[in-house]
Amino acid sequence: MKSNYHFKLEDLNVYQKATDFGELVNTLVMKFPKHELYALSSQFRRAADSIALNISEEYPRSDPQFIKHIHYVIYSSNECVSCSSKAYRRDYISAEENENNRMYLSELTKMLSSFRNKIQERNN
Repeated sequence: MKSNYHFKLEDLNVYQKATDFGELVNTLVMKFPKHELYALSSQFRRAADSIALNISEEYPRSDPQFIKHIHYVIYSSNECVSCSSKAYRRDYISAEENENNRMYLSELTKMLSSFRNKIQERNN
């Protein structure tokens, strides 16, 4: 989506990838059974969305505060690993979809760790 208004946050590759992952999860959970609507579907969607939301919430605040939120983002990524694994074990998603989720989350976590390290180096 093009907009006449641009925010610096949107230039961050990690933010873009996190936003894409949230949309991927939103599409995946639409296939989940109705009884999961307020359970795994909701939890997975909220955890996936919180990755991008937590990045944006603290960007560009003070470095220590931002680093703290990067940790929250990594925790949300780990939560998504668990949600994806549960969805796969319950036959809501395929092995390929689960593997794709894990690939996305692995890349996101590496990007977040690298981003955190760059911020920490800046303060030394």
